[in-house]
Amino acid sequence: MALKETIKHMKNLLTNIVEDLEKADGGNKAASQRVRTGTVKLEKVAKQYRKESIQSEKTTKGRTKKAAPKAAKAKAHKAPAHKAPASKSAKPKAQAASKTAAKSRKTATKPRPMSFKRPTAKLPTRRAGAR
Repeated sequence: MALKETIKHMKNLLTNIVEDLEKADGGNKAASQRVRTGTVKLEKVAKQYRKESIQSEKTTKGRTKKAAPKAAKAKAHKAPAHKAPASKSAKPKAQAASKTAAKSRKTATKPRPMSFKRPTAKLPTRRAGAR
């Protein structure tokens, strides 16, 4: 199925499940069974949706709209009215980029050596006649 068809199928399943949930809440046992089977179907369609959405992201990765980033940049450059002007509080872009790069290097995980628990004090031994 195509991604749009899968989305429509998921929406239909969800609406059916919601309707049956309301009936099941009223005590309808048949509706409860339909909800249970509907959730199993929804699970399968949701897995299919995840696969298709990942695939569509991979195929459309290089093709993005150029008008949207310009609008986003224009909005990002406007300083909020309640804050100080951007020139006083903003850092140069090169300095900010170097800090983020340094953070990413610092957060790399390193394997830790295995630690073993040290033995505690010896337990007292039992005397022969202490039963």
